[in-house]
Amino acid sequence: MIGRLRGVLVSSSESSVCIDVSGVGYEVTMTPRGLVSLPGIGEEVVVHTHTHVREDEMSLFGFDSENERDLFRILLGASGVGTKVAMAMLGTMSPQDIVRAIASEDADALTVVSGIGKRGAQRIVLELAPKLAGRDADVLTGSGSASVRAALETLGYSTEEINSVIGKVDPNESVESQVREALRTLGGS
Repeated sequence: MIGRLRGVLVSSSESSVCIDVSGVGYEVTMTPRGLVSLPGIGEEVVVHTHTHVREDEMSLFGFDSENERDLFRILLGASGVGTKVAMAMLGTMSPQDIVRAIASEDADALTVVSGIGKRGAQRIVLELAPKLAGRDADVLTGSGSASVRAALETLGYSTEEINSVIGKVDPNESVESQVREALRTLGGS
């Protein structure tokens, strides 16, 4: 499986990007939220991926963080949820809102996603709530990384510098600890 790509962003469309890694262009499907967070064409990018293999197709799905990719994989564990519905969920709702809706058994919150009706939402909650019960939505979804990124930008670090350290900090730590760890790493380079 391909778990992460690091290369140069070659092109971008409404739902995917092409990343050149050592001369090979990988087409990666992403949510609109994920596409917005990418650097410009010609710049280096790191994308965490899920490789989806079917008998007639192999696809790559890209995410900003390992935590978002892990949530995507958890969503695929529900019957009736394929890659299209899981991407629609991540494109419509924030990862934190998805985790909170499922963990609190709020099926109605999931019906805002195109392709998920009332029964489908109830099935998703029924099957995934036990897996997400007691887990902190912010830790699971890595929402702290956006705060860490914002703090480093405020301190004057470039997107390239931030991208080089953001994956090295422990997402289970507090935002303050993550920023300190990132600053130590940046200071040592």
